[in-house]
Amino acid sequence: MPMVRFTSTMLAALVTAMLGVCLLPLDAEARKSTHREATARTGEFVPFTKSYPRGSIIVVNTERRLYYVLGNGRAIRYPIAIGTPKNQWTGKSFVQAKAKNPSWTPPWNPGHTVPGGPGNPLGVRALYLDWGLYRIHGTNAPGSIGHAASHGCIRMHNHHVKDLYERVHIGAPVFILSSL
Repeated sequence: MPMVRFTSTMLAALVTAMLGVCLLPLDAEARKSTHREATARTGEFVPFTKSYPRGSIIVVNTERRLYYVLGNGRAIRYPIAIGTPKNQWTGKSFVQAKAKNPSWTPPWNPGHTVPGGPGNPLGVRALYLDWGLYRIHGTNAPGSIGHAASHGCIRMHNHHVKDLYERVHIGAPVFILSSL
């Protein structure tokens, strides 16, 4: 029996006939819209040629950006908020722990804990750095992203920190830089 090769047009016609749905190729504007939606969830896939190991997190204070290194010259770039000028720092760290819906204890009120949830300043996910108090976390103040606004932690949009949380592993190196 001869093998039949289906083209994408033939497959679309077959699915249309079977399901009654028309599958048309995406036009340029629809592709851009689809890319924007994916970027909103995952950050922006960008070229990255610096020599950091795959799986590393690179925070660039001057850019207000976090890069997750994919390897092969690529990274995912996310917008972030960094520490205020007196709370900015640089150095090397690592992801010591990860938490979903983390609770938060204000440094100025150690007897009070805010449970995980919508009112929590840590947002929906947190990556704990080193053995210290600093974290990469979501936020309930999305307007702070792109600014120097925290007490030293790195803030991300909740949908972005969820994406990063799923990608990063415990022990991943974290590099906090003034500039790239």
